Amino acid sequence: MAVPKKRTGHSAQGSRRANWKATKPETTKCPNCGATVLTHTVCTECGTYKGQPVKLADKAAAAAVAEKPAKKSSKAKAAKVEETVEEVKAEETSEETKSEE
Repeated sequence: MAVPKKRTGHSAQGSRRANWKATKPETTKCPNCGATVLTHTVCTECGTYKGQPVKLADKAAAAAVAEKPAKKSSKAKAAKVEETVEEVKAEETSEETKSEE
């Protein structure tokens, strides 16, 4: 391994490092909320990256909205019919109590 014969002086070291310059980080606008965001990072305001939610809860909600409703089984249809029947009965009983008063 190469080892320097003598120590580098402060002036030579400073001259060499004279071209080290700090640069501004690149920023963009978030397509979802419009906040200024570092490029290739998740938006800290709304939690999206390239318009897609990053949090697991947000992903699940977005997937549920985007998903088409699957075909319902006969059990699901029967349960829905029972719910509507119960709602109708509740409305009828409320109408009967109003008419009695």
